Amino acid sequence: MTHAVPPPEPHHVVHLSSTAISPTSSSVPPQLAAAKDATLLGEVSIGYPVGQNNTAQEVSSSPIPPLQVSDVESRNRTIAKLKKFASETIAQTPENSVNNLRTLDFSAPATVAPEAVQTPPPAPSQPAPASTGGDRIIELNSNYQEYDAQRQIVTAEGDVLLRYDGTVLDADRLQVNLENLIGVGEGNVALTRGQQVIRGDRFTYNLVQDTGNVLNASGEVFIPTAGADFTPSLPTDVTAGGIAPRPLSDRITANQPLQQVTSPGGVGITAGSDRGFGGVPLPQQGGEIRRLRVEADTINFDPQGWQATNVSITNDPFSPPELELRADTLTLTRETPSRDRIRTTGQRLVFDQGFSIPIPRNEQVIDRRQRQVTPGLVNLGYDSEDRGGLFVERSFNVIDSEAVRVSVTPQVFVQQAITESGGNIFSPDLFGVRGSLDATLGPQTILTGSAVLPGFTDIADNLRASLRLRTPVNLLERPHGLTVEYSYRDRLYNGSLGYQTVRSSIGGIVTSPVIPIGDTGFNLSYQAGAQYITADSDRIDLLEPDRDNNRISLGRLQGSAALSRGFLLWQGTPLPATATQGLRYTPTPIVPYVQVYGGVRGDASFYSNGDQQTLLTGTIGIQGQFGNFSRPYLDYTGFNLAYSQGILGGSSPFLFDRTADTKILSAGITQQIYGPFRLGVQTSINVDTGQELSTDYFLEYSRRTYGVVLRYNPALELGSLTLRISDFNWVGGTDPFAGDVRSPF
Repeated sequence: MTHAVPPPEPHHVVHLSSTAISPTSSSVPPQLAAAKDATLLGEVSIGYPVGQNNTAQEVSSSPIPPLQVSDVESRNRTIAKLKKFASETIAQTPENSVNNLRTLDFSAPATVAPEAVQTPPPAPSQPAPASTGGDRIIELNSNYQEYDAQRQIVTAEGDVLLRYDGTVLDADRLQVNLENLIGVGEGNVALTRGQQVIRGDRFTYNLVQDTGNVLNASGEVFIPTAGADFTPSLPTDVTAGGIAPRPLSDRITANQPLQQVTSPGGVGITAGSDRGFGGVPLPQQGGEIRRLRVEADTINFDPQGWQATNVSITNDPFSPPELELRADTLTLTRETPSRDRIRTTGQRLVFDQGFSIPIPRNEQVIDRRQRQVTPGLVNLGYDSEDRGGLFVERSFNVIDSEAVRVSVTPQVFVQQAITESGGNIFSPDLFGVRGSLDATLGPQTILTGSAVLPGFTDIADNLRASLRLRTPVNLLERPHGLTVEYSYRDRLYNGSLGYQTVRSSIGGIVTSPVIPIGDTGFNLSYQAGAQYITADSDRIDLLEPDRDNNRISLGRLQGSAALSRGFLLWQGTPLPATATQGLRYTPTPIVPYVQVYGGVRGDASFYSNGDQQTLLTGTIGIQGQFGNFSRPYLDYTGFNLAYSQGILGGSSPFLFDRTADTKILSAGITQQIYGPFRLGVQTSINVDTGQELSTDYFLEYSRRTYGVVLRYNPALELGSLTLRISDFNWVGGTDPFAGDVRSPF
C-alpha cells in the first residue's frame, strides 16, 4: 500500500485561560478519554489551516456518527492536516501574560522537503503559488475544545461557532474531522451562509462539498441569492476582491426581537379578462416572493438543491403563519442560476393552521425572470364580448430558455358551450387560443409579442396580435424609453364611443421619466410618437363610395404632456407593524390621510390628411383613507372624487382616438365590512350626457400574507379574480410555526 508523505508537524497558536488546560476531564467522552494524544482546552479560539487542494478529494457526504472516522491510512490524502497536538507548551505565568492568557504555538512553519528541489518560476499565464498565509482556515470558537491528534478530530462544546469560507455554523456541541472536513453538530445548530439560515437539532455538514443534512430543520431562505450563497467557492480563486464574506452568527440575529417588518411587493395572479376595467386597470401580473420560512423533519442539501420531508413553507414572518404550503416531500433542483424546479408529494395550502386545499400540480418552476404565473391546472376567466362569458384556459411553455420564452394557452368557452352551442360541443367557435413571446435581445432590450384567437372561424376578423420592441434611449440627458410596435386588430375602449378596433398600426413612441420641476412639488411627464394607422372612420369624405368596410389609412403624429401635484391636508399615524395591530389585515400598515391634487394635460394629434385634434384638460380631486384596518369592523374607509374638464379643438378622423367626453366625474369608495372583508365601487360618468362610462364593483378578502379580489364591470361585461401573495422583509429571530391560532376576525 502506498501512503502519502505527511506534511511536517505544524505549530499551533491557541489562546486560553491559564487554568483551563487539563489532560482529562469528567466531561470527556469515553472515546476521547482513551486517546493517547487527546488534550482538553478551555475557552478557546483556534484557526485550523486547511490545504488549498481539498476540493479534489473524494469525500462521502452521508451522515456520520460522532467520532466514527475511517482509518487514516486507508487512502491517499491531499488535505493538509494537523498530525498531533504540540508535545510542549510555552507557558506564561499569569503575572507575565497578556490578559492572563496562556499561549500554545500552533503556527505553521515553512515546509521542509527531504531534498532540496529547485522550483521553476510559474508560467506567465498562471498565478504564482499561494503562500502559506493564503491557506484556508477553519476558525473554531467555543468554551471548551478537545483535540484528538491520532484521530484528527476536534470536539468543541459550549457556544460553538465555526467559520469556514463564508459559512458560519453555531451549535452547543460540534465535532469536526480534519481529514475529510465533515462536521457533526448537536443542540441548537444553525448554518448561516450569505443570507440563508438553516437551523436544527442535529446537523451533518461537509465543509468541502457544501453538502449535509439537518434533523428537525427550520430556517429562512432568501431566494434571489440562494443560488450564489449555496454555491461552493473555488479554493484556487485569486480574483481581485474575492474576499469571503463573514456573516453574523445566528445567535446574534435569532435572539433579536422580530422588527422592521416591511412588504416590498409580492405576486399578483389574475384569472379573468386580460383587459383593464375602464378607469380601473387590472393589478399587475407577476412579481416575486423573495424571502420564505421553512420547517421540515429532515433537510438534505447540496449545491444542486435540497430535499425535505414533512415540510412547511410560509411567507409570513409571524407565527403561527396565516398561509402555509405543506408537503409530504419536497425536492428543489437548480436548473440554471435563475431557474429552480420544485417537485412535491401530498402538497396542499393550509390557512390559519386548519382549513386546507389540495394542490393538483406536483411540479412547479421558480423562475426569477419575469414570467406569467399559472398556479393551478386551469385558469378561470370571464369575457362576454369575445368568449360568451365564463371560459377556462391552461398555459404551456413551448420554448423556455434564458433568452426566449414562448407560451401557448388553449381556451374553452364553457358558458357559450352551454347556452349557444345547440348541442354541438365540438364547434370551432367554442375554442380559442392565445400565445405570448418574450425575448431578451440585449441587457435592456426586450421583444414581446402576443396573439389572441377567440374562435377558429373567420380567423382574419378574429385574430388579434401585437409585436413590441422596448429599449432605453438617452434624450436631453435623461433616460427615456423607446417602443416600436406593430399591432393587428387591437381593441381599445374610448369612453362613450365604446370599444373600437384598430385594424393595424405600426410606429414608435418615446416616453419620458417622471421629471420633478425644481422644488415646487410638481411632476412632469411626456411622450411623442408617430404611427401609420388603419382603423374605422365615419367621415364620408374620407371613405370610398364603393367599399366593403369603413376603414381608412392615415399617418399620425402625436404628443402628450401632463403636469400634476398633490397637496397633503392631513396625515395620521400608522399602527406598529405587528401581527395584531398594523399588519392584521394588510401587508403594510395603513396610514390615514387626506390629500387634494390637481393637474393639467395637453394632447395634440396631427394626421396626414391635414386634420388635427387638440385637447387641454384640467383635473382637480380629493382622495384619502380613514382608520387602520385593524379592528374587526368599520375600521377602514377609502374614498376618491375627481372632476376633469377639457377644451377641445378639431376632431380626429378615426373613432378609436376621437375625444367625445370632455366633462367627466369619477368617484369611488372602499369600506371594511367585517374582519378582512372590504367592499368597493368605482364609477365614472359623462357630465354632459349623464352616460355611465364605466362602473367597477369589487369584493376583497384581505390578509397580511395573501388577498383575494373579485371584480365585475357590468358596463363592459368583464370580470376577474385576483390572488395576491405578499413578500416580506424583516430583522431578528422568528418563532416556530406552531403556536396559538388567532382568529382572522
